[in-house]
Amino acid sequence: MKTVNPYRVAKQLVCGRICWDVDWRSWSSRRTLARLRGVHSGRKAVILCNGPSLLRTDFQAINKAGLFTFGLNKINLLFETSAFRPSCVVAVNDHVIEQNRDFFNETLLPLFLDSVARKWVKKRDNVVFLHSVHYPSFAEDCRVSLFQGSTVTYVAMQLAFHMGFRAVALVGCDHNFAQKGRPNEAVVAGHNDPSHFHPKYFADGATWNLPDLRSSEFYYLMAKDRYEENGRRLYNCTAGGDLEVLPRLTLEQFLTE
Repeated sequence: MKTVNPYRVAKQLVCGRICWDVDWRSWSSRRTLARLRGVHSGRKAVILCNGPSLLRTDFQAINKAGLFTFGLNKINLLFETSAFRPSCVVAVNDHVIEQNRDFFNETLLPLFLDSVARKWVKKRDNVVFLHSVHYPSFAEDCRVSLFQGSTVTYVAMQLAFHMGFRAVALVGCDHNFAQKGRPNEAVVAGHNDPSHFHPKYFADGATWNLPDLRSSEFYYLMAKDRYEENGRRLYNCTAGGDLEVLPRLTLEQFLTE
């Protein structure tokens, strides 16, 4: 087994951070994040996760309520059958970003992408690059960096806090996957994907990382605690699913509470 040199890893991390700090795209992204801090103070938002139950979400009710929505990863596959459009899209996994780069390079929707996306996505006015750190944390202010917490949903939670939302709901967070294996293991997808809202989400040989559900729960609880310490709330409004570490409401209850 190959031995990992911790000093070399630390050097790579420090060099990576310095390179990002001096990159003009970091300055532009941080200016945008500074403008967005607290801009939605007191409002409610919905994070659109990508489980099959997303298709059971009442998008018309969300639109009618005028709520801000965070789409995740390949949410654009929903556009094939729905006129609904999220307020922005968040993606941090390198496989996802590379596979979905055509959409990310063409859309006019606001994008929040991990800085690794610079390999595939052009910097434009609607693109904000995020810097990820490798130590567990919850960023109340996302201008400098944030932690991915094993799932893009955790990144969206931090961005929602940064923007000032007082209550945030998850929908489509089924929190279960048909594919089994080691958490975070890179695997090759089969012909169809039964674990996401679209059968071609990860399919036909696409590479993706298996979820780490236990770690995700740990970081969801971290986010919940931080929200509640600041007088805010996180809810799970998914229709069904296996996520039980966040308090549950129906979407209708969340829209009217």
